[in-house]
Amino acid sequence: MGLRSLLLLVLVMTAMQVAAQRAVPVKDTVLKGTAIEVVQSYKPQIYQTPKPTWLPQLPPVDTTHPVFNYEVPQQTLYYTYSSMPLRPLALGKENATLPFPGYIKLGGGNISTLYFEGANTLHQDNYDVNLHFHYLSQEGNIRYQKTSIAGIEAEWMLHTVKADWHAGISGERNQYHNYGYNHNLYTYNSDSVKQTYTSVNFDAGMKNAANASSKLSYNPSINGYYYSAAFNTSEINVGLDLPVAYKFDNTVQALLCLKGNLAHLAVKSNGFDNSFAELLPGVKIDLPNFTGTALVGLAAGINSKFFVLPDISAVYSLKEQHMQFLAGLQSSLVQNTYKQLTAVNPYLSNSYTTLQTRSDEYYLGAKGSLGDHFDYSGRISYWNYKGLPEFMNNYFDNRRFVVAYDTLSAVAVRVSGRYKTAEKWSAGISGDFYAYSKKVWHQPTVRIKGDYEAVFFKKLHAGASVYFLGGTYALNNSNKSILLSPVLDAGVNAEYQITRRLSAFADICNIFNSINERWYGYEAYGINIYGGLRLKF
Repeated sequence: MGLRSLLLLVLVMTAMQVAAQRAVPVKDTVLKGTAIEVVQSYKPQIYQTPKPTWLPQLPPVDTTHPVFNYEVPQQTLYYTYSSMPLRPLALGKENATLPFPGYIKLGGGNISTLYFEGANTLHQDNYDVNLHFHYLSQEGNIRYQKTSIAGIEAEWMLHTVKADWHAGISGERNQYHNYGYNHNLYTYNSDSVKQTYTSVNFDAGMKNAANASSKLSYNPSINGYYYSAAFNTSEINVGLDLPVAYKFDNTVQALLCLKGNLAHLAVKSNGFDNSFAELLPGVKIDLPNFTGTALVGLAAGINSKFFVLPDISAVYSLKEQHMQFLAGLQSSLVQNTYKQLTAVNPYLSNSYTTLQTRSDEYYLGAKGSLGDHFDYSGRISYWNYKGLPEFMNNYFDNRRFVVAYDTLSAVAVRVSGRYKTAEKWSAGISGDFYAYSKKVWHQPTVRIKGDYEAVFFKKLHAGASVYFLGGTYALNNSNKSILLSPVLDAGVNAEYQITRRLSAFADICNIFNSINERWYGYEAYGINIYGGLRLKF
């Protein structure tokens, strides 16, 4: 059979089979209990990774206690302590940070107290101007027991790239009365017991700006005053101070200071010079835990006197323990000007001997802190005085005091401590204790001061203070030595903020109504209660 015949046969048989299938009826098929699953075609997908949510957070708190190193420049100036006369209120420039640059305070109280004070500050980017003025008058129950204290101070500071400049001028008028005599035996008129001190002061200076690359630093200044008092008394004083330091490296500095002062006291037709000139060369060494300074003062004073005044100090620091140990020798030339002496004792006679004296202090001390809240300091000194000014009362009527100079020595201990807790409250106490080699007149051997300040709530500030003097010797009316009763003056104060600009204040001084006698025969005011308002602007 050929190929064609075979293909034809297959086609015929296929056609017959299809025809047969179409002739047979087809029955529907039912699938019982069967689930039909529809399957989609697979589409691959990539799921997105969830993004982290970033929250801003502060870095971990550093709880380590920082260690600070302070470089305190050597103080080449000589200081004399001038205590304020004992009175219920000690006036001074307010240092508290106020929400307004200026304020005015008005107040009054018993013992005819009249009080007025004000201040204002002008601050710009490169200069500051400060103004402060005050007035206080009081009158006690004893005849002529009255005081009037007034003053005004202005200060200007300019900051430039190369230097810092400052200038100041002030005026004071303080009036006292010599009421310490026996009023049953003596009678004086007002002019014979009234003493008025009037002072006009000025100072100016500059300091070159700190520069790490600069080796030379200097701080020249000039100051002076005109001081007048009753009974044709006046004093003129002009002083110059020129300290210079040259830094060889971070360890060694050369120091040089030139000091000069021209002073002249006139009492009626008599004149008294009280001038001096001093040159202080020296050196300063700075090591990691040690700072040492050595200066030698070469001074020429009145009456052709020449003084060699060493000034040596050493400071050793224990940084981890936050402690410093001090040691040194400091010699000072004291002019004993009329203004210096009457600032201590306003009842001083204008007839006194003008004398320049010397004091030498050998000291050991320590200071530091315990934790973050308590600071302390202590110092023990041996003093050698060649002409300590003492105030002797005139035992005839005790109106005025005279100055007596004495050569002696003393051992002194000074301690202080202060505890503070942020801005909530703070308390401090300090004490000076002297043991003189001989009896001294009207120089207390014990001085203790304490204070407490607290913010009880946002608008109420309150405080307390205490002042104690003891170990003071004087002469009684029989010219015999007596020990005066201790002086205790304690007080409390408070201020309440009524509005942002207006507040009310109240003070109670000498709260125990003590009969204090800082100077023999001069009883201080009794309890003094006064108050008023403060307006801020």
